[in-house]
Amino acid sequence: MQMKQPKPFTFEAGNRAVLLLHGFTGHSADVRMLGRYLEKQGYTSHAPIYRGHGVPPEELIKTNASQWWEDALEGYNHLKELGYDEIAVAGLSLGGVLSLRLAVNKPVKAVIPICSPMFFDNVDELSKGFRQFAKEYKQLERKSEDDIEKELEALMDESSDTFDTLSELIKEVHDQIDHIYAPTYVLQAEEDQMINTESATYIYENVEADEKDITWYEGAPHVITLSDYKSQVHEDIYQFLEKLDWKE
Repeated sequence: MQMKQPKPFTFEAGNRAVLLLHGFTGHSADVRMLGRYLEKQGYTSHAPIYRGHGVPPEELIKTNASQWWEDALEGYNHLKELGYDEIAVAGLSLGGVLSLRLAVNKPVKAVIPICSPMFFDNVDELSKGFRQFAKEYKQLERKSEDDIEKELEALMDESSDTFDTLSELIKEVHDQIDHIYAPTYVLQAEEDQMINTESATYIYENVEADEKDITWYEGAPHVITLSDYKSQVHEDIYQFLEKLDWKE
């Protein structure tokens, strides 16, 4: 069965730009509705897709966190090349980790990490999440249950290097979080089953930003941008962006 491949998007609306970064095993659909919402409010947005994402899981485990970082950086540079000087960056989960790394290394108008891990103490949860993603992908390909199980076992055996690079990325950003001075808005789902929710408190307490805020969403799941809470998330992010001192 031929799977339709997701694509990056750029929604141009105004001079204020927001880079939107998706999660691990996800792709641009993670943040597409947020991008459309911001477009209606007069904000431009761009969402890249990291290598190995939006394609079969066998392709994902051939990639690593250094490549995902390069792809996030390329997304930032894409907005620069389009002429946007002021760029805020928001990201879900892994996208939030990459957003924070951008805030350490590049001038950003603000950084908005959403359900983003700062502790790699949840290898089991991430492994289960990857396995579930892979299983669902193979079910969509209409493979038999026996074939799916065999392929899943092989995938999990071969995925350790990819998870090692993810662990290294999270640790690096964890250790540099106090290098962030850009306005910071932390969003965290209280019922997040994928990451340690103490990550949100750690980010909020350790960034050096004068302007910072944190919002907890009671009952919300990890992928909050695709949940029943998405409308509130959209509004909260918009209100935070409106408080920033944009040039235009």
